[in-house]
Amino acid sequence: MDDIQQQLQRRLKKHGLELGELQLEQFELYYQELVSWNEKMNLTGITDREQVYTKHFYDSVSLAFYTDMTKVNKLADIGSGAGFPGLPLKICFPHIKLTIIDSLNKRIGFLQHVVDILGLTDVELVHGRAEEIARKEGYRDSYDLVTARAVAKLAVLNEFCLPFVRKSGIFAAMKGGDPREEMKEAEFSFNQLKGRVKAVHPFQLPVEESERHIILIQKFDKTPYKYPRKPGTPMKTPLI
Repeated sequence: MDDIQQQLQRRLKKHGLELGELQLEQFELYYQELVSWNEKMNLTGITDREQVYTKHFYDSVSLAFYTDMTKVNKLADIGSGAGFPGLPLKICFPHIKLTIIDSLNKRIGFLQHVVDILGLTDVELVHGRAEEIARKEGYRDSYDLVTARAVAKLAVLNEFCLPFVRKSGIFAAMKGGDPREEMKEAEFSFNQLKGRVKAVHPFQLPVEESERHIILIQKFDKTPYKYPRKPGTPMKTPLI
């Protein structure tokens, strides 16, 4: 274990999260595959090892500081890209049944490779648009926790993500800077999609102290059947 791994371990321990040797090995393998595949396809603009550990791994796992992951059985990560935050959360909490949905098949290929090489189980990788998958049985109104990290504005994200959340489950939107304006703009979509803001948790990433916000949205009823609308519509005409 080197300094960068120890640093991740220490930072997570402050939040009551203990990482074992296997988990540290999985994070390191993940990093190596991310950088290797990034030469062939655009997965991330961040490849410096210390920055990947902070801005991708630590940042992804930060969701666990504000949500009791031991009570989460089914987690869906929408628009996961290179697997963030879903795969780091799965590494830290192996009991979780994880579903990752992404619209680019090449990224799904990368994620499948990582899942295989890390020896992760109970991970389902789905190639498709969130608007279409959310209409399928077994996905709609099914997940304890649904998350999306830096995908779109909140009014759009609500329509992508809330249909997957079970009644009284949580959608966690992982954001950068102050989200107040986005939240105000998203009020109509909260009402339409049966979600209400439960809490907003601001924090800073270690060292560079860049702002992060986790918005926890609780679903109080099933999603009305007319949502989500056709693929592309939420982005073009958000519910505002």
